[in-house]
Amino acid sequence: MFNALLLDQTDGKTTAAIRQLEVADLPVGEVLVDIAYSSLNYKDGLAVTGTGKIIRSFPMVPGIDFAGTVVESASDRFQPGDAVILTGWGVGERFWGGYAQKARVKADWLVAMPAGLDAHKAMTIGTAGLTAMLCVMTLEEAGVQPSSGKVLVTGAAGGVGSVAVQLLAQRGYHVVAVTGRPETHEFLGKLGAKEFIARETMLQPARPLESQCWAGAVDVAGGSILARVLAEMDYGGAVAACGLANSHELHTTVMPFILRNVSLRGVDSVSCPLSRRTQAWEHLAAELPESAYADLGKVIALADVPQAARDIVAGKVQGRILVDPNL
Repeated sequence: MFNALLLDQTDGKTTAAIRQLEVADLPVGEVLVDIAYSSLNYKDGLAVTGTGKIIRSFPMVPGIDFAGTVVESASDRFQPGDAVILTGWGVGERFWGGYAQKARVKADWLVAMPAGLDAHKAMTIGTAGLTAMLCVMTLEEAGVQPSSGKVLVTGAAGGVGSVAVQLLAQRGYHVVAVTGRPETHEFLGKLGAKEFIARETMLQPARPLESQCWAGAVDVAGGSILARVLAEMDYGGAVAACGLANSHELHTTVMPFILRNVSLRGVDSVSCPLSRRTQAWEHLAAELPESAYADLGKVIALADVPQAARDIVAGKVQGRILVDPNL
């Protein structure tokens, strides 16, 4: 028997409760994993609270990522005792996820733990960190370099934003952080942010073109914030867009694209190919300093997840939250 946070739905309302399950209850998969840590992401918050239509069927074990140790494997890629990471692939949405002590998944969804990381560090980074690194890689592939100019990070105090701030600062970029919470400035400054902009400022409706401010941007917000970011981009600048915390809609014009040669590049961590996500994890393992793991994360138990989920949806979470299913 093992513990899991199980979501169900009654009369259209999502409920969350800790249940004891058997290994036989787990879905079909080639690899059985003992989970050491999962993490709390914005998408998890939407799933657990029922705020967004994240869960496709019930009952469901949420948690879109986890790290742990292989117990059983029918795949040549992994052996019992191997340390592994899982992010994306619909886990925690369409397939049972990481808010449990055990998971059974497809081998192709797993990444071998890179040298320099362990389960705690990996989930301090988590899906948010992987997404942040994919955004940084995307900006650099678009030609954005530290010498190009300032780089903007929206939602900077959140999971993706906070890791993006630190990664960009580590690589020598001048990082400008957008946040709606002035009390996070000290936290973000410690991560490497040089300047701060209030979220309310970025929510102001933008003209088709505004003054050029940013060589690059990592955007987790979408909506009117992304519209303003695009209008403020430098000539030849690039935006890596990976979220919709403000809105999934985008009302803008073609003018930044055709008059300033701006590029808008989508970043997906769910179905990202194995080779690219492996490369991103290796970069994360090599580049984040030891202090990052203390600065970014705190640990909660399964029983604390529902309240933490409400907090992250309300924009009250700073940095990263790890979930230890064994507490």
